Amino acid sequence: MRRFVYCKVVLTTSLVWVLVDVFLLLYFSECNKCDDRKDHSLLPALRAVMSRAHEGPGEMGKAVVIAKDEQEKMKELFKINQFNLMASDMIALNRSLPDVRLDGCKTKVYADDLPDTSIVIVFHNEAWSTLLRTVHSVINRSPRHLLQEILLVDDASERDFLGKKLENYARTLEVPVRVLRMEQRTGLIRARLRGAAATRGQVITFLDAHCECTVGWLEPLLARIKEDRRSVVCPIIDVISDETFEYMAGSDMTYGGFNWKLNFRWYPVPQREMDRRKGDRTLPLRYTQDTYYICLYLLPEPPHTASLGALAKSSTRTTGDWPRCGWTASKTSSTSYHQIRNVETNQCVDNMGRKENEKVGFFNCHGMGGNQVFSYTADKEIRTDDLCLDVSRPHGPVVMLKCHQMKGNQMFAYDAERLTLLHVNSNQCLDMPTEEDKMVPTLRDCTGSRSQQWFLRNMTLTL
Repeated sequence: MRRFVYCKVVLTTSLVWVLVDVFLLLYFSECNKCDDRKDHSLLPALRAVMSRAHEGPGEMGKAVVIAKDEQEKMKELFKINQFNLMASDMIALNRSLPDVRLDGCKTKVYADDLPDTSIVIVFHNEAWSTLLRTVHSVINRSPRHLLQEILLVDDASERDFLGKKLENYARTLEVPVRVLRMEQRTGLIRARLRGAAATRGQVITFLDAHCECTVGWLEPLLARIKEDRRSVVCPIIDVISDETFEYMAGSDMTYGGFNWKLNFRWYPVPQREMDRRKGDRTLPLRYTQDTYYICLYLLPEPPHTASLGALAKSSTRTTGDWPRCGWTASKTSSTSYHQIRNVETNQCVDNMGRKENEKVGFFNCHGMGGNQVFSYTADKEIRTDDLCLDVSRPHGPVVMLKCHQMKGNQMFAYDAERLTLLHVNSNQCLDMPTEEDKMVPTLRDCTGSRSQQWFLRNMTLTL
């Protein structure tokens, strides 16, 4: 009998130690060098264990698929916030996301004495699930000693659940979360200023109300500010699909900016900047404004803060809601489209940041505008900035040339019923890419096939 009891004690003790070992392994693999930091809380470990048990919708950034019998309801809910609310509500508030950082970024170690930060998030009638997923991603993936507080600034929302219910929920979180209320609708900038004035942290970080931070997002930003407090830093921003909530990694080889028409665009990193970095892609992109002694950094070090594509980029990149303020400008009457989406492939026409005389591109639709914004003019041109799609011979290629407003090779007739874009000169239709060049749309004889059908999503006003 004693032997039996002894065996039970040994087995039980062994099992306990095995569980402890597994727990510690999960803790340190998730915490990413927690032994070098001040945050030795077991909360990250607990979240790591819990997240690994999640096999639900959207985990690891995977797309959410809505059942066919729910499609009509999904479309109705889509109208509320202009994204797939049904998919968002199916996803856990603390869903897991992949770590897409460069290997060199994952092994970087940062100082213990980084400044702490206050996170300011402005919202107006935001969906509950996207707003709280933003908050939870900040809490779950920020070292606790660097996170002073989160301020939620309500710009006169009208939805009941964003009132007392939100305040009560905020009190249950392990990080101080305050809700500030604007007395009347003031707009994004004034609401951010109100939030900034109420912060207590050493650094102010602005985020949109519909983004998700991934592991390691905060430390590189604060490290650059510690080096020079005049620095303005921003992470690379990835995309969350507005239709499926799929997480799609962006590129560290592009940077955002405005052209002279104040259109927001993505541009390839110039060679001079690549030379300065000496091939080390973990170093930040740097742009210095000598007049104001400000150094603007685009940091590839953090895994990109992901933002919901249908709305706007994360404010950490200082773009905020700027892309909403006029996607295009043209001397002629034109309508700007957020996407020119192919029905067959579900991919979009994309200028890829290319220059005049280069082929137009074809890429996964990201819903963020930028290089996928085109305007269709009264002259039946398809414009991107001051360049127009141009085809000089049958079957292409489709290139981008200076708009000449003389129609000819730049004239495309869009049939809103058939969803076709007819190149008038060649009498051929814009079609999906060929097998030989999968990144460039082409022209083929019109057949009415799905590959020749295009959805044009209208985003802005007629000029």
